[in-house]
Amino acid sequence: MSDKRKVSFIGLGVMGGAIARHIGNASHDLTVYNRSEARLSKWQAANPGLATRVAESPADAAEGADIVITCVGNDDDLADVVLGPHGVFTALRKGGVYVDHTTVSARIARQIAVEARDLLIHCVDAPMTGSQIGAENGTLTLMCGGRPDAIEAARPVMEAYSSRIVHVGKAGAGQTAKMANQICIAGIVASLAEAVRFAQASHLDMDKVYEAISGGAAQSWQMDNRWHTMARDDFDFGFAIDWMRKDLGLAMDEGRGLGVSLPITALVNQFYADVQAIGGGRQDTSALIRRLPRKGGK
Repeated sequence: MSDKRKVSFIGLGVMGGAIARHIGNASHDLTVYNRSEARLSKWQAANPGLATRVAESPADAAEGADIVITCVGNDDDLADVVLGPHGVFTALRKGGVYVDHTTVSARIARQIAVEARDLLIHCVDAPMTGSQIGAENGTLTLMCGGRPDAIEAARPVMEAYSSRIVHVGKAGAGQTAKMANQICIAGIVASLAEAVRFAQASHLDMDKVYEAISGGAAQSWQMDNRWHTMARDDFDFGFAIDWMRKDLGLAMDEGRGLGVSLPITALVNQFYADVQAIGGGRQDTSALIRRLPRKGGK
């Protein structure tokens, strides 16, 4: 197979739309599909001529494709797009490659992998981290579950939009690794929110505090990218609280099945519910600080 692949991309949301753009710009033969006509039209207007074909259904997208990639909403969306009567697996050829970038349960990832095995399709569950900016810049990290030959078959296309591709284990392992990632982020954002409000209440210069603490053990991606925006109550970017709550719910469900206690995750999930209740569900996860009243400072 040449370097140029026939790639079909399903799901042109904030992350998926950027990924599809990188695939097209890498000179692959790109087909796109999105259930929302409005979002599809918006993507086409922003990327004129980049897709060689617009599919009418997931099955139509999979017809003749070397690789099909999905990035949709949740377990039910994914099951419909892949396993439904007009789904990808009704049309993707034997030996074809299927990659999913949706953050979903490990259960549905394993179910899809079993179906793929029976159809002789290479299957990779590859949730991502790196946020919207990583998708825009093509620097995402992909946590991949599946057989080694499946990951290698998908790698030439995944390299168009990622800077790190890690094979973490068998089918479903990508999803459980993503759950661990979200558990870490939730705890870090919660403590960062408290630190920002504490420094503000102490009337400290926020730039100086950041300079002092960001070079030591307190440093994190969240601190580097959200300290200043949290301090000025700027939350109109990044990964939405609604989606974080979905992800934390998946992690807690998986934890219960494993017999693992996740008390901090459960607490932060409730904090996020508080922000949803005051209308912050579509704001970036750093809007968690809205729970904490500002007591002054600058």
